[in-house]
Amino acid sequence: MTTKEKHRADGPSAMEDFFMRLGVLGELLAFLWKRKLYWMLPMVITLLVFALLIMLGSSTPAGAFIYTLF
Repeated sequence: MTTKEKHRADGPSAMEDFFMRLGVLGELLAFLWKRKLYWMLPMVITLLVFALLIMLGSSTPAGAFIYTLF
C-alpha cells in the first residue's frame, strides 16, 4: 500500500474537510481544487465580493456608503 492509498483510507484531508463544511461553495472550491483550476479562484472570490457588496448595498443602511465606491 502506497502513501497516497493509506492517506485516502484514513479519511479526507484537512483541506477537503474544510471544503465539505462550506456547503455549495465548498463543493465548488473542492471541484476547482481537485481539477487543479487554481487560476479560477481569484475570479470566484471577486464574484463573491461583488455579490456581497450588492446584497449589503440594497438591504442595509450602509448602502449609501457602498454606492460612493462606484
